[in-house]
Formats: sequence, structure tokens, C-alpha cells
Amino acid sequence: MRQTWRVARREFRSYFDHPTAYILVVAFLVLALFLSFRSIFTSGAATLRPLFDLLPWLLAVFVPAITMRSLAEERRSGTLGWLLAQPMSELDLVVGKFLGDWMFVLVALAGTLPTALGILAASSADPGIVVGQYIGVALLAAELVAIGLFASSITANQITAFIVGAMIDFALILAGLRFTQIGLPGPLAGAVGDLSVLTHFEAVTRGVIDLRDVLYFVTAAGVFLALAYWAVARERLSRGRGAFRRLRTGTMALVVGVVALNLLGGHIHGRLDLTRNHLFTLSKGTRSILGGLDDVVTIKFFVSSSLPSEVDLTRRDVQDLLADYRSASDGHVHVQVVHPGDKGPEADQAQSLGVRPIQFNVVRNDEFQVKRGWLGLAVMYAGQHQTIPVIQSTADLEYRLTSAIAALTRRSKPRVAFLTGFGARGPDSYGSLQQELSKQYDVNTVALGTDSAAAPVLSPDSLSAVILAGPTETLGDSALHALEAYLDAGGSGLLLLPSNQLSPRMPITRPVSTGLAPYLAGRGVKLLEGVVYDLRSNERVNLGQQGIFSVVKNYPFWPVVGPAGNSLITHQLQGLSLAWPGALQIQDTTRASPLLQTTASGGIEPVGGSVAPQEDIRPAPGSQGVQVVAAVVDGGPPTGADLGAGAASRQGPGRLVVVRDAGFLRPDFVRNNPQNLVFAANAVDWLTQDESLISIRSKDRTPPELVFESSVTRGLLKWGDLVGIPLLFVAVGFVRILRRRNHPGWPGREEVAA
Repeated sequence: MRQTWRVARREFRSYFDHPTAYILVVAFLVLALFLSFRSIFTSGAATLRPLFDLLPWLLAVFVPAITMRSLAEERRSGTLGWLLAQPMSELDLVVGKFLGDWMFVLVALAGTLPTALGILAASSADPGIVVGQYIGVALLAAELVAIGLFASSITANQITAFIVGAMIDFALILAGLRFTQIGLPGPLAGAVGDLSVLTHFEAVTRGVIDLRDVLYFVTAAGVFLALAYWAVARERLSRGRGAFRRLRTGTMALVVGVVALNLLGGHIHGRLDLTRNHLFTLSKGTRSILGGLDDVVTIKFFVSSSLPSEVDLTRRDVQDLLADYRSASDGHVHVQVVHPGDKGPEADQAQSLGVRPIQFNVVRNDEFQVKRGWLGLAVMYAGQHQTIPVIQSTADLEYRLTSAIAALTRRSKPRVAFLTGFGARGPDSYGSLQQELSKQYDVNTVALGTDSAAAPVLSPDSLSAVILAGPTETLGDSALHALEAYLDAGGSGLLLLPSNQLSPRMPITRPVSTGLAPYLAGRGVKLLEGVVYDLRSNERVNLGQQGIFSVVKNYPFWPVVGPAGNSLITHQLQGLSLAWPGALQIQDTTRASPLLQTTASGGIEPVGGSVAPQEDIRPAPGSQGVQVVAAVVDGGPPTGADLGAGAASRQGPGRLVVVRDAGFLRPDFVRNNPQNLVFAANAVDWLTQDESLISIRSKDRTPPELVFESSVTRGLLKWGDLVGIPLLFVAVGFVRILRRRNHPGWPGREEVAA
């Protein structure tokens, strides 16, 4: 081991004595940061994904350029034999060279760390995902270094070593792409995909360290190191001797064994979820629901034996999730994996349960053909079933599975009603919310009547929660009395109360009064007049075609607001997109608390002005600050033992969620920002005190928004990393090489002096 570290240190330090190495590092960093920064800033998302999607392609060139001289130069200059004549083995030499090269590549990758730290400091990005991404790229670098070392071991020409190493790198990268696998037979395409570096690299960079992926990178690096060892050791052995044959046979057996181990690696389980909110681990809500099962629930996973490589990671995630369900249910969840063909009883069973086939292209007989496959789920209980026809993503699969199990095993559904009248919107205006709530609740409509008609009697015994969404007229006395009596008797309500509405013809706001302000003031919440804006965190709108260009502009009156505290309703949510919201003020902090708020660049414009996107907002000095746009009012702790029973088990005033906007649940807003829907569904669950699904639904793998406090901060991150970090390497290289040239032992110093 001592000799190994001696070789590693010598190899590592040698890179810092040659200008070529610094040139390679600077070129690598400039390309990586320049090509990724535009995607990062344009998307506005706090994620390093653009950088790490690019790194495999850059490393496929950079690493062979680093490793090409490691053994090839030793062989060309004749020092390889001299090294092996020292008290060290071929294994010491190969492993030492590998460690030295790998450490140098890691130093180059460390040049991207300031970018990661800057994004973490400027946003609420998940540090666990960043850690997983760097672990993934370190493992990838180890494999590519081993490949480069093998290429350098089989030739004395550095250019040849570079070409061979780069070809192997690109072959392993391209093996995971669709256009490569589309022409391969199904089983072969799957095997090639399992051996691709991209398949395993993408899995690790999500923030999940899976034993299968670690096994792949470690064993792949081990195989190429073994081949490099064989290439070095064979020169000292006679081809006719038994030692040479044993070396060759052992090396080939190791290669075959490692390939077989990786192809069968799907049966190996064990992973470490580094994400901050444990996005890839079963939540407490799921474990609670599974632990409460008293009968068997069957989950049938319909998956074809051969599917495109794009769904390999999805299929693996589904299988892992189902294994977690089975182990957490204490035997009450039975999982059956069915492999339907194009036809047959399995395909008929899948279609009878509502699972739809998916179609994809393959190349057969030099032409494109359409093939049919299956990737869906069916949850079955007591003669009933719910189906996920096609699994397109696993991001929300835990919630969909758990909610299906809860809906099938629940004896009765709580009742939730939309209150209509006085311009309030019914469930038909919010199709996505209605569909989401219908999974767990009996969703109805109750008309509040008109000014002249008596309002119905609302009872907490029959209604777990009510939703009053966007009334545009002042509620009549009878309607106000009915609603207030329901809330005071222990009922719960979601109140979506806009402060304004747009004029039908012009982008000018008009005030809206609902008559609920006095009642809410008595519960500790004051409704403020005006339209809220946020100059720092907002959505973008398309201003249309300007000549040949489509112009997009930030629109402060559509603010992206964030959680104001640690409420269960906003658990794990990053930001909601609102449309011309109003503001409110918390007057009694013992009864009410803020739920959603703007950044410190928020403000309030008086109602009656223009909100056209073309016009700029010019706030008065000192008028900006955090604006609260949603609040929660808790009437007190539940008194009943059954939390799922709803508000009927309460005494005293019930729970309230007040949001100063009703447009954020429109189909276009929900489509652009799914967290809007998650927030509303969470609010209803909290109001009915059925909170087990909130932590599951709120799992969001979408990166948070990247918002800078000022243009100075933005420029410092961009240009400091893009220019400053490469210049730092240049400065270090200049100083070190200059010092080496002035050192008495530097080769050629005498000639230079002469």
C-alpha cells in the first residue's frame, strides 16, 4: 500500500508541473460553466441539472486527455521497465496511477463547487441533491479514469491512447440513448442500457445513492483496472508459461463475472435517500395508512418484458416503491408483477382493469415498426379497483397509490361543498381541484341563495368543510348568517376572497367586497384593499409577436409567493403562482398566522389602476415589503378521537384558510404550476382534519425558483465563477511553474540560464 500511495502522489503532483494540464482544466471549466449558466439563468430554477447533464460528455473528452500519458509515456520513454524493477508490483503501479489521475480530475471538478455553493446560498435548493450529484460525478470520473488508464496501458502512443479511451467512453454513453437502442432486439437493448453510464449516473444525481448504481461504477472501474494490470503484467511473462495463461484466464473471468453481476443487479436492494424531504422514501402518511389496513390490498403491476430504455429508471423506481409498500404493510399489501404480451390472457386482464397499452418504435428489417407494451398499475380491494393506466412519472406515484388505497378501504367519504351564489364559483370552474378532491371526498354544491332568498342551513354534522371561491358580490344577510353560524359551530372553510376583479374591456381593476371583513376581523384577520405585486418573484407573460420576435416579460401582478411558516398545508411546497391577489393583515397572532407571503420586494397598488403588462411599476420609496396573501385560523384542537370524522368532532369555532385570490386554481395556472393544486388539496385535508395524505401529496421534485436579491448578486455568481475560477487556476499554475523553473533541480534550467 505504501508503494501505491507513492506512485499516486508522484502522478498527482506531476500534473501541476506541466502547463498542458492547466490548459485542459481551464478549457474544461470554461466550457462546462459557459454552456450550463445560460440554461440555469434562463430557466429560473435553482438546480445544477444543466451542468451535470453536460458533464458526462465533457468528461468523455477531458479524462482521456488527462490519462493518455499515464502509462503510454512511461512505455515510450522506457521508464516503465525501470519502475517495475523497483520494489513495487504491477498492481501498485496501476492502482497508484489510477488514484493520482482520479484525484486530479476531482480537483478539476472542484472548480464547479463555487457555482453550487452560490446557487445554494441564493435559493432554497436541496443540498442533498447537490451532494448526490457530486457523488455521482465522482463515481463517473472513477470509471472514466480507469478506462483512460486501460487505453494508455495498451500503447506507447499518447494520441492512440486518447482515441481509444474516448471511443470507449462515448460507446458507454451512447449505449443509453434512444437512437442507439431503437434498432436492437428487446432483451439486448435492455442489457445494453443496464451497462450504460448515463442510466446509472442519472439515477445517482437525483440525490439517491442506490447500491446498484454504486456497484456498477465500482465494478466497471475495477474491470478496466484489471485489464490495465493485465496489459502491464503480461510484458514480464512468457506467453507460453502457465502464469501468463492464468493471468489471461483470471482477467477474462473477472470481466465476464462483473458484466453478469451488473445485468443481474436489479435484484439487489439498498439505497440512501439524501434529499432534504426524503422524496424517494415512504412518508409517514403512507406508513400510517398501510399500518392501519385490516385486510389484504392487491397491487398488480403490468409491465412488458421489453420496453424502451427511457422508462428503465421509471420501471426500477416503481419496483422499489412497491417493495417498500409490501414491507411497510405488515403483509397486508400483496404485489403481483404481470408481464403481458401483445395478446393473451394477461393483456386481456390489463385492459379489463383499465390499464392502457403504450406504443413505441423499434427498427426491424431496416424499417420502423410500432410495438405495444404495458406500464401501468391496478389497486384491488374487496371487489373494487382503481387504476393508473400509464405510469409516465414516479414523482407523484406514492400519492396516487396511497390515495387509491385510502379511498378503497375507507368506509365512507366526508362531504365537502362548494358554496355558490353572489358570483361565487362552483366545482366546474376548478376541474382539477374537483377531480383531486373526488378521490377522497363527496364533493357537492350548496347554493347560498340571493338577497331575497333564505340561505340553507349549514351543519358541521353533514359537511366536513365548505369552499367559498371568488364571490364578486356582497353576501346577503341570510347567507352571511348561515356561513358564520356554520363556522362558529365547528365547521371549517376554505375562503378564496379576491380583493378585486378586472374590467371586462380594459386591464383595470375594480374593488370587490364580500361582506365577510367584520367576521374575519373578529377571528384575527383583516382584509386589505389593493392589488399585490412582487418585483422580485413573479411569473412571465407573453406580450405577443413584436415583428419576428415573441416578447416575454416579467409580470409583477402575478407574484410567485412562498410559505410564510411551517404549516402542514405548505409542507415541502416551494412557491404558488397567484393572479392579481389582495393582501391581509394578521391582527391576533394567537388565533391566526400567515400562510403565504411575497418576498421583501412586494407591494400593494390601489384598486382602480391599470395592470397592463406593458406598464412598469414605480413604487414609492419605502413602500415595499413582505405582503401576506393567505392566512390560517385554527379554532382550537380537536376534541374527538377520530380525526378523520371531520369538523363534527369539534367544539367552538372551526378552522379557516383565507386566500386573497381565487384565480390561482384556474386550469391554466394549475397547468403551469401544479403546486397551486397541491396547496388547495392540502388545505381541504387540513380543514377536515384528514391529514395523512398531506405529507405525501406535498412531495415535490420540482426545483425551487432561483431568485437573486439584486443584479449585483446575479452578476457576481455568474462572472465570478465563469471568469474568476478559471483565472484562479491560471494564477496557481503560473506561480507553481515559475517556482519550479527557478528551482535548482528543474530540468533544463542550466540550458535556459546559458
